[in-house]
Amino acid sequence: MFKPEYLDMSKIVQSAKVVRLFDAVEEHGGTVRFVGGAVRDTLAGLSGFDLDLATDLSPDELVEACQDNGLKTIPVGIKTATIGVVVDDKIVEVASLKRSTIMDNGRRIMEFTDDWSADASQRDLTINAVYADLRGNVFDYYDGITDLEKGIVRFIGNPEDRINEDPLRIMRFFRFYARFGKTPIDAESLAACVKLKDSLRTIAIERVRDELFKILITPNAAAAMKLIYDNDILAYFLPKSRRLDALERLSKLVEDMRFEGNFLRRLFVLYQPTPAKAENMANTLRFTKKQKEIFVRWAKIDVKPEYLNTPKPRLQFIYRYGKQFCLDKVLLGAAIYGYKNINVGAVLQQIENAVMPIFPVRGRDVVNAGISGDQKIGKIMDRLERQWIDSDFKMTREELLHSIQNQ
Repeated sequence: MFKPEYLDMSKIVQSAKVVRLFDAVEEHGGTVRFVGGAVRDTLAGLSGFDLDLATDLSPDELVEACQDNGLKTIPVGIKTATIGVVVDDKIVEVASLKRSTIMDNGRRIMEFTDDWSADASQRDLTINAVYADLRGNVFDYYDGITDLEKGIVRFIGNPEDRINEDPLRIMRFFRFYARFGKTPIDAESLAACVKLKDSLRTIAIERVRDELFKILITPNAAAAMKLIYDNDILAYFLPKSRRLDALERLSKLVEDMRFEGNFLRRLFVLYQPTPAKAENMANTLRFTKKQKEIFVRWAKIDVKPEYLNTPKPRLQFIYRYGKQFCLDKVLLGAAIYGYKNINVGAVLQQIENAVMPIFPVRGRDVVNAGISGDQKIGKIMDRLERQWIDSDFKMTREELLHSIQNQ
């Protein structure tokens, strides 16, 4: 399906260097088009997408075209024949068109082609196989635009073939259904995902985890996770959760408050783990050191509602643990417990607006008071800080130092 001047390309093209890239390819006798997320999300009225492009030039030809026009390139995907072109300090991925060929021995290989419809047939979902050129002309080989409008998410051709090419497409199917689905899930696609779910075991856990995290930050994450649990898609490493209601509450709360979606928060409310379970989950999913620290800390430190709703203990809590931790714990608590008697929005705003008090005593002050020995100085500093916090941050430096002499 060809739709002339269908897209407003000003919503996609934000840099003159992108135009230079198109010109460079055309000067070398090739064609380049936007594909995937940039086209799909623009059609859906979304923003903030990455640019992905496709070209009928081979990778070597594309590199030559870019070099002749002063555009820097980086080989970002050797197996996928993808070249990164540096545009305004960002890397735009450009993939050469490919088609699948079955050899005499039954082995399937990918080879370069200049056939755009053949390339489209190798993509995963109909909504991801829509291309657009610089003039806004749209090329839709599998009726992806109609599927997008109706909220239908389905594989191109035989779903099992698409999944066998890359089992991670099982997770991508659920992710895009969570984001764009408006109708009951496509039965044929779901059946293929269930049949081939064990093939996910062959994929690096980090790749599966990243798709899981992307699912969790979609508005319909709870519905997608229910489908995943009901069909045991991730049973080999992720237990079922019966707390989908908490995930729904968190999703709605974050949307209403216009907070950025956070996959760690959403995973936490799904499982509400003990510290030991939080650590185990972080290890299984191979969190970064920072992610693990945050996740386990949420589990270790409990926050009672009255601490959040009362100014004095709230400021003490903010001082001890920091604003971001407190914001997270308010959102987590509201999702898990409901907090019906607390104005969550007001508490979040008060946390953001809080002026952090500064502890007025320094280590040298303690030394000047006649105390020596690092361990002893440290213990006194801790005691003075607790006194200061308990005084609602009102004790002065002089009062605190005077208390040293009295003990």
